[in-house]
Amino acid sequence: MNLQSLDTVQLIALAGALGWASGVRLYLVILLTGWAGFMGWVDLPMGLRLLAHPVVLGASGFMVFVEFFADKVPGLDSLWDMVHTVIRIPAGAALAAGVFGADSAVMGLVAAVLGGSLAATSHVAKTTSRAAINTSPEPFTNIGASLVEDGAVPLALWLSVTHPLVFAAVLVVLLVVSVWLIRTCWRYLRTLFSRLTRIFSGMPDPGAPPAFRFSKNSSGDTPHV
Repeated sequence: MNLQSLDTVQLIALAGALGWASGVRLYLVILLTGWAGFMGWVDLPMGLRLLAHPVVLGASGFMVFVEFFADKVPGLDSLWDMVHTVIRIPAGAALAAGVFGADSAVMGLVAAVLGGSLAATSHVAKTTSRAAINTSPEPFTNIGASLVEDGAVPLALWLSVTHPLVFAAVLVVLLVVSVWLIRTCWRYLRTLFSRLTRIFSGMPDPGAPPAFRFSKNSSGDTPHV
């Protein structure tokens, strides 16, 4: 498919997909986009053609390999997400802007704002949900969530080019789910951190059963009901 023949709706969908997916799997986005251009499957816009350079493909491929395993180790995945907060969001904005930037400064700016906002939303949703999942001792939920993300990125990129209206509908659903995840997981983590702070400071744990709450009196620790 010749990318230059895509209409404005399709290009906007691609910019949105690049932005959203960058907040989840930035290096996979770079690798898939560059590989598609390198293989001649799509005619990349001028602002994205650098991604097809062999050096960029090699570097992004290596980082995809590293991230694939790092993202499936509980605890390490959250550290990886924290470090990439300053990388994924501006990169998502830059990739989205690359769809239009070489042809229209105005559209490039609009795409950058769109891409950066989508990257920030997906990144925060991923980071908070992974942090909440990591409070569970079993690793299977973590691995399952990571595999879903691995598959969602290429699917989003494919849909944006082949079925932009379908992608637009899916993106709206993803944004709603992301906002819900952020709110729900943040409340859970805030409650958990609050409980841990009270426990380590020697204060009663409000979330514990009454029989296990203790308060200090003159005779020592006694159950507080």
